[in-house]
Amino acid sequence: MPELAIIGGTGLANLPQLEITRREVVHTPFGEPSGPVLHGRLSGREITFLARHGYGHTIPPHKVNYRANLWALKSLGVKRVISVAAVGGIRSDMTPGNVAIPDQIIDYTYDRFHTYFETDLDNVTHIDFTNPYCMDCREILIAAASEAGIGAIENGTYAAMQGPRLETAAEVNKLERDGCDMVGMTGMPEAALARELDLSYACCAVIANWAAGRGDVDIHADIERSLRSAMEKVIVLLDKALPKL
Repeated sequence: MPELAIIGGTGLANLPQLEITRREVVHTPFGEPSGPVLHGRLSGREITFLARHGYGHTIPPHKVNYRANLWALKSLGVKRVISVAAVGGIRSDMTPGNVAIPDQIIDYTYDRFHTYFETDLDNVTHIDFTNPYCMDCREILIAAASEAGIGAIENGTYAAMQGPRLETAAEVNKLERDGCDMVGMTGMPEAALARELDLSYACCAVIANWAAGRGDVDIHADIERSLRSAMEKVIVLLDKALPKL
């Protein structure tokens, strides 16, 4: 079984370059994942792929069954997970069309199932979440971006918001005061659940637009203009990174 999985977010509901060998429906104690897990080859590497929002992009961020998704991947023997997620740029260098590899995250979500450690416990479990992303995976992604000439931003704090609405300009100002550099809706509890399952997890953040109040164009127009070109960079980055992961 492949030990590497890619979770695709907005703009990456499928991997066109993935040579699919089979589709697998996985049932978990936490309900159904976002869809079947795809197995195949990408850049010479056996991987699994799962579309976070479903393959028709029909599941909003606050309704994604994050526990089922991560549990399904773990049950299939996955050890490393690369998350691809669209975000809005807050920091001045987080320009639309670019790619960032965040190193920290702040959770602003609520009413999501955010842990596996709830019932039938032998003891209370507190994971160490000081560094929420796998350092080794991050370094591989950063090196791959450099090798591909993409020039990805090598750090940043991801603000995980509830959604599905976009933020107000005042909220983005608050996020900046809190130390956030980019804003998205799916970073948590996914990252924490991966840690609870001892999965090495890193995020490739695709900057699809300026966050509210930061750009001079309509946000949806910004996304439409920037997302496709940014995802093309991600595909090139993955092509360089996968053999090393």
